[in-house]
Formats: sequence, C-alpha cells, structure tokens
Amino acid sequence: MFIAREITGQLLAFSKFFPVVALLGPRQSGKTTLTQAVFEQYYYLNLENLDQRTVALLDPRGFLEKLLVHPGVIIDEFQHAPELLSYLQVIVDREKRPGFFILTGSHNFLMNQAISQSLAGRVGILTLLPLSNQEILTAKLQADFSETAIVKGFYPRAFAENALAPQYIYPSYIQTYLERDVRAITNVTDLSLFKKFLGLCAARAGQLLNFAALATDAGINMATVRAWLTILEASYIIFLLQPHHRNFNKRLTKSSKLYFYDTGIACALLNIETSSQLEQHYMRGALFENLAIADIYKQFYNRAKSPAIYFWRDSHGHEVDCLIEQGAELLPIEIKAGMTIQVNFLSGLQYWQELAGVKQGLLIYGGREELKISNIDIKSWRDFKIF
Repeated sequence: MFIAREITGQLLAFSKFFPVVALLGPRQSGKTTLTQAVFEQYYYLNLENLDQRTVALLDPRGFLEKLLVHPGVIIDEFQHAPELLSYLQVIVDREKRPGFFILTGSHNFLMNQAISQSLAGRVGILTLLPLSNQEILTAKLQADFSETAIVKGFYPRAFAENALAPQYIYPSYIQTYLERDVRAITNVTDLSLFKKFLGLCAARAGQLLNFAALATDAGINMATVRAWLTILEASYIIFLLQPHHRNFNKRLTKSSKLYFYDTGIACALLNIETSSQLEQHYMRGALFENLAIADIYKQFYNRAKSPAIYFWRDSHGHEVDCLIEQGAELLPIEIKAGMTIQVNFLSGLQYWQELAGVKQGLLIYGGREELKISNIDIKSWRDFKIF
C-alpha cells in the first residue's frame, strides 16, 4: 500500500533547482519507495549491493560517468560510498542538470560531513522520518487511541497489508540495526551492551538526560555514553531536545531531553507489546509526549524546515514541554496524555505566558474534542498542526 508523503512537494521543488538532492532518514522510513514513485523514469541502484558498491569504489569517476546516459539516477544508501562525492562535484558542475542525482542515506553524519565539504551549494538536503499523524489521517489509517498508535509506531511497514504485529516488527528492526548499521558506523564490539544502552535510553524518553547516571546504569564511561548517543542520533533513532535559554530572571536547566523518532521502537525496547500493557505502564505519559514531539519534528522536516524546537524548565520545576520559535515569537506547547481536559493541564502554560508576556499557547491531549480556553488552543493528538 502506497501512502502519500507530505514531503513530496519539497522533493520535486528541490529537484528543479539543485543538481543533487539528498533524502536522509532512518531505515525503512520510505525513502526508496518515495524516490522511485516520484522519479519513476530514473535509473535505480543500491550501494548496499556489494557488487555495485565495489564497482563504485574501484572506479568512481568511470562509475558516475556511465550513469549520465540515463534521464536521472537514484543512488540508494549512499553513505556506503561517500568517497563518490568529490567526483560528483566535478560532474554536476560540468553537466548542469537539475535533479539528476537523487541520493538517499540512513546515516546523516557521513552524508552531511561529506556533503558540506564536496557539494556545498549544489545539494538540497531533505529528511524523511516515519509517517506523520497527518499522513496516516489522510490515508484513513489513524488509530482510535493514542496507546494503540504509540505501540504500533509510525513506520510504513506497520501499515502494510498483512503487516506483522508491532511485537514482531520492531525487535527485528532493532536487531537488524545493531547487526548492520552499528557495526558499519562504529567499532562497538559488545552489541549486547549497546542494546542494553538502547533500552536504558528508552526508559529515559521524555526525561532530562543525566549523562553520569546513564553511564553508571549502563556500566560504561561518560565518553562512551556521548559517543553512543551520537551514533543513535546519526542513524535517526533518537534526538535530543535542547532547553530554551531566555532567562526571565530564573535559573534554567541546561540539560537536554531525550526522545525517540519512533515510539514503536521505544516500546519494543521497554517490552511493551500491546496498548493494554501501555495503559498501565509508568512510561505512558512520557511516550505520549514523545509521540507529539516527534510529530512536530516531522511537520518541520516535511516542509524542508530546520526544527526550531525547544523546551523550558526552571530551577523550581516549572516547565513547558515544547517551545517553537516562529520568527520573533514563541509558541508554548503543553502535552498531556489524558483523554479528559483538566484545569491543571493549563497551569504550566499559563505560568509561562504570564512570565514571558505571551498570549498564544497550545495544549495537545489524548482526547478528541478541540476547543479554546482563554488564549490556549486545545487540540487532539490526532490532527494538530503547527503550520
């Protein structure tokens, strides 16, 4: 089943302007399906294929020159041969063919480092994450309850015809990630320890990140914690939400908060297999918050925008789950898993609004109704929009 992706318009627009378009994102987020659907006349090759990769690396100039006979080329999993980029620069400067090379990659640190050196100004970079709430809603696949959506996750594979249950999809994904990607991008030798580290990260979703405590619990040093978090960020497993530092004469936290790009993976790491298990789980609220924050990231990336997203917390425990910079203005967002609106849901927003002198605000919650109380819009998790 093909699900229309919101980023399609940006992908087409970039291909009309940039000679190279790089579509980055986690494995199985739909990059190959999307690029082949949008550029159906293009020649396709995958550098995970060892034969193709070997040819590309042995004779990169000849490999690329031979591709010019096609109307365009999709090169999948390009991070396996970043050495090609310096040769690509010469060709695109000579040929001047907009949108000829479409590159996809599952690791952003290899791609971005190489691109910044070799293809500055010649490449448009887009990020495709798993399905957004809006994409699922448009395809009429939306879950009735947030618990179901959190456990099912948002990878297209979970919505395929005759799809396996989440308890089969995500453990397999995690094992493949460990055995293929982690080994490929780092010298991690103890994969069981790295998997334990992943589980400890899942137990911290939506929480302030304490490097020392994470190191102690994982049985590794803090330098390794930082290195492994970088690996997880680079391969689109987690992201770190930074605190907003406008002072308001209060001491603010300097710690980041940790989130997963997909809640299905987080649930698998926490051994949560069903929505009924999640209903009673201590991580229910944190995972709901994770669902909403991840969807905000998707809304930015699907519009080719860099996420201008933060959270706010002072030394007295006052907190706003999410702050979005909109030009010179800030939009504060509170996220609550409850299906019934309660007065205390608004207290954090109202405190911050008074402190910052801001009137607008948004509450995302687990119910269905949409309304407005004072200057706060209240939206359902199913279809809230930032843009």
